[in-house]
Amino acid sequence: MSLEKIKSLPEVENLPVCVAKTQYSLSDNKDLLGAPKDFPVTVKDIKPCLGAGFLVAYMGNIVTMPGLSKKPSAERINLNDEGEIVELF
Repeated sequence: MSLEKIKSLPEVENLPVCVAKTQYSLSDNKDLLGAPKDFPVTVKDIKPCLGAGFLVAYMGNIVTMPGLSKKPSAERINLNDEGEIVELF
């Protein structure tokens, strides 16, 4: 979603921003380890998470986790009469 589209959404006006970036640096560059100074950042995308109440800014080459399935795997565990697991998935 473009920044212009996000700005047009009235519900995002005062939302906090969560930054998705490399774990190795405060920057978006994994090679600038730790807390570098005077570095540029590249925001590749920004997405509203209105249900959660924040915006996510994606910096650099970040990979996000996939969403969960609609039916949890725990619902497919079979138990015997004694309550012991007899089949997983």
